Amino acid sequence: MRPRIAFLGLGLMGAPMARRLAEAGTDLVVWNRSREKTVPFRNIARIAETPMAAARETDAVFLCLTDADAVEAVVLGPAGLAEAGQLKRIVDFSTISPDRTRIIAARIAEATRAAWIDAPVSGGVPGAEQGTLTIMAGGVAADVEAVRPLVAPLCARFTHMGPVGAGQVTKLVNQIISGCTIAVVAEAIAFAEAAGIDATCLTEALAGGFADSAPFRLFAPRMAARDYSRPIGSSRLMLKDLDAVLEAGRKVDAVLPMSSLAAELYRATARYGLADSDIAALIEVLSGDAGKRN
Repeated sequence: MRPRIAFLGLGLMGAPMARRLAEAGTDLVVWNRSREKTVPFRNIARIAETPMAAARETDAVFLCLTDADAVEAVVLGPAGLAEAGQLKRIVDFSTISPDRTRIIAARIAEATRAAWIDAPVSGGVPGAEQGTLTIMAGGVAADVEAVRPLVAPLCARFTHMGPVGAGQVTKLVNQIISGCTIAVVAEAIAFAEAAGIDATCLTEALAGGFADSAPFRLFAPRMAARDYSRPIGSSRLMLKDLDAVLEAGRKVDAVLPMSSLAAELYRATARYGLADSDIAALIEVLSGDAGKRN
């Protein structure tokens, strides 16, 4: 029998993830706040009018939403999951704060008895399209294992990190490393260009050395070419995550100077109208090109 999954949220990451589930033979029902994003799914999934309607009689509900407010609205708002009756498991691929995760999980468990698995993802749009995402999960071990075969078409790695909220904490660790690294790559490209080096040659020149990394290989060519087509992610979303890092860090007295500086660099993209462009557009801020736009 095919697994029955409701997928809520068909944005930059959610749409390719839902498509992969449909291609894997899942009995899929989808919902999105803006209905036009459901149009490409009409031939491969059922379209629901509300989160509540999407969730009924499913083996699991998958969420991929922008932020904690969106998650709370879909889960606890009018015609939300809390009104769907008894649910089995909810897997949240969104990146939100660990505290909000625990609060929402407790409230939906009280309303529907649903188990919550926070399962934020890493790998960007390419990983979502290719089914090679890295997923870090928080929740009861038995529930995490129950959804493991359901998320298999989406990921190359699915790691149980601990109780509810642990997945989100792990994603914040990921965002410290990736957010700061992307900012450093932008700084390096800007320096190379200012010093007269052909920055388009850097990925080949530094391949295999200590400076090499997946973010470097992915973003350095895009930054050097000023190629922001086929967005991988936006500065706005990275800033949201780094602000969540800083908020969580204050609660545990963590020292986060690199994250603080990186957050301010991403914040600067908004001043130049680049917050929703591909994250590679951060090079415009570091190189000084962004100021020439105004």
